[in-house]
Amino acid sequence: MRRRGLTVMLGFAITLVLAVLAGTAEVPYVELSPGPTVNTLGAVDGSGQACTELSDSCQEVIQITGGETSASKGQLRMTTVSVSSSVSLLEAIKGWFSDEDAVVPRTLIYPEDKDEKQVEEENRQEFEASQTSAETAALRYLGFPVKVAVSEVPADGASAGKLQAGDIVETVDGVEVSSVQKLLQLVTEKPAGAVRQVGYTRDGVKSTVDITTKAGQDGNPKLGISIKTTQPNPYQLKIKLDKIGGPSAGMMFALGIIDKIKAEDLTHGMVIAGTGTIDDEGRVGPIGGIAQKLHGARAAGATVFLAPAANCAETVGNVPDGLRVVKVSTLDDAMAALAALPSGAPLPSC
Repeated sequence: MRRRGLTVMLGFAITLVLAVLAGTAEVPYVELSPGPTVNTLGAVDGSGQACTELSDSCQEVIQITGGETSASKGQLRMTTVSVSSSVSLLEAIKGWFSDEDAVVPRTLIYPEDKDEKQVEEENRQEFEASQTSAETAALRYLGFPVKVAVSEVPADGASAGKLQAGDIVETVDGVEVSSVQKLLQLVTEKPAGAVRQVGYTRDGVKSTVDITTKAGQDGNPKLGISIKTTQPNPYQLKIKLDKIGGPSAGMMFALGIIDKIKAEDLTHGMVIAGTGTIDDEGRVGPIGGIAQKLHGARAAGATVFLAPAANCAETVGNVPDGLRVVKVSTLDDAMAALAALPSGAPLPSC
C-alpha cells in the first residue's frame, strides 16, 4: 500500500507539473485589452499621462499658434488597444471568456514576414499620417480648402504646353478637385485617351483647357503632371503624443483641432470618446479593437462614443452600460452629432 501511495503521489505531482508547464507555455496568440485613453483637448507628460500645469515636461496634445484658441469644459478622448504579445495558455483561456479582452491569432497583429519592431514602425508612420490628414480635414471644415498645384510638367506628358508649374487645378469636367485623392479619382473615371476639360487658375486668372490623357506605366490614364498640395491658413498645428501608433485616432484629432479653434464648446461639458481613421476629405474609416475601445472609453468616464459606421456590427453585444454609441461616416457626421447632443435629438446609433 505504501508503494502504491507513493506511486499515486508521484503521478499526481508529475501531472501537476505538466499542467503548470502547459498552462504557462506561450501560445501563438496575442491578447487585446482596453488601452489608455487620451483627452485630445488636454495635456500630457513625456509618458503620456494626463497633467494640468503646462511646462517643458507637460504639453498640450494639440498645440495651435497663429490665431485665437478656446478651452472646453468637457473632453474629447481618443481610445487605444493594448496588445500583449506573449500569451500563455491559461491567459488565453481567461481572455476567451472575458467581456473586455479578445484573444486573436498572433499573425493578425504581427504578420509572419515582419517582426514586432517593423510592425511598431509601420504603426508609428500611420500615426503620423493620421495627424496630417486630421489637420487637413479639420482646416477644410473650418473653411481653408486644399489647393492642388502643378509642380512639374514633363515635356512628353499629356499636359505639355497646356499646364505649367504653379497652376492650381480647380476642376476636371466641371467637378471640383478638393484633394489629390479626388483628382486621381476623377482622372481615372475615364480610360486613357479620353479628352478631359481641366479648370485651373494661373496668376489669379481662371481658365480651362482640354487635355487628352495618356496611359502610364501602370496602364491608368494620366494628365502628365506632378502635383503638390497647399492649404493656406494662419495656423501652425502640432500634435504632441508619443508611444501611440496606428491611424485610428485621426477623427478625434480632427475634432480636437476644430474644438480648439472654434469659439463654441463642442463637448458641452461632456466626456466624449471615439475612434476612426480620417482622410483628407474627412471620410471616417474602420479600425480594429472596437470592443476594447468601448470598454476603455467607459472606464475613462465617457458617456458618448463616436464609432465608424463600418464598425457598427462589431459593437453589438459589446457596449458597456451607460455608453451611447453614435454612428459616423464623415467628419461632418461627427460634428452634427456633437451639435445635437444637448437637445437630445435622435442620432444614428449602431
